[in-house]
Amino acid sequence: SSLKYSKNELLRSALSVHPDKVEKSIDDIMALKKINPDTNPQLGISLQASLLQVVGYRSLVGEVEKLRREPYDCENAHHETLLMQLWKELRPDTPLTGRISKQWCEIGFQGNDPKTDFRGMGLLGLHNLLYFAEHDKANALQVLHDSLQPKHNEMSPSEWEQKSLDKAIGFSFAIVGINITDLAYSLLVSGALKTHLYNVAPELPGLLHFQQTFCYLMQEFHRFWTEEDPGDIMEFNRIRSKFHRRILKQLKHPDTALCPHFSASDLHLVNL
Repeated sequence: SSLKYSKNELLRSALSVHPDKVEKSIDDIMALKKINPDTNPQLGISLQASLLQVVGYRSLVGEVEKLRREPYDCENAHHETLLMQLWKELRPDTPLTGRISKQWCEIGFQGNDPKTDFRGMGLLGLHNLLYFAEHDKANALQVLHDSLQPKHNEMSPSEWEQKSLDKAIGFSFAIVGINITDLAYSLLVSGALKTHLYNVAPELPGLLHFQQTFCYLMQEFHRFWTEEDPGDIMEFNRIRSKFHRRILKQLKHPDTALCPHFSASDLHLVNL
């Protein structure tokens, strides 16, 4: 009975071991199961890769949760630096007139001070928006540009032809980014992202993979919103729910890898 208990303890503890201790855990498990590593070398390698993915996913959930729980603090110099950097990335040619300014609405915040918009997702929302602006810049600027366009049905046909625009968007970029952060977070903590992360991170999923997933979701939501062609922003919740269901359906396929190509990434992930 005690031997069985120790076996269960070993297997259970392996799932929450630090990534640096994974190799030792695999050795212990193979010894416990009386598996000869010399005659079964591939088994040890496969077990180690699988355990790294499992403990890496758990570690990532913890890291993301920590950022989400950290509130934006305007007295914190680091937080303020990140926020100012977001402005510079999205509005490189327009100086900010002041820390409290209606200019923040130009990048999709609701009022004169973005700190109030970060409440739901804490620093996680800011980190994601900044990663998108820095590492997937062309797409971030395109989404921002489109989001600022008025709805085409609010223009006269001649104005519309003159502007040569496709379907316009009309949503608040930063607010949508924080909302899509919430979506990415819920996919992560529910375990729905496991298939995707195990496919794009063969050994150890990390914050980088989560942020790249966020960039993908922002691009896809932008495309989805345009396809749905809503009458106004009041349709946001309906469209977001429909988008959420579509992503969950994609994630049910074992080969799913939700990843765009990032020019700044050395991972060379493929957009499927």
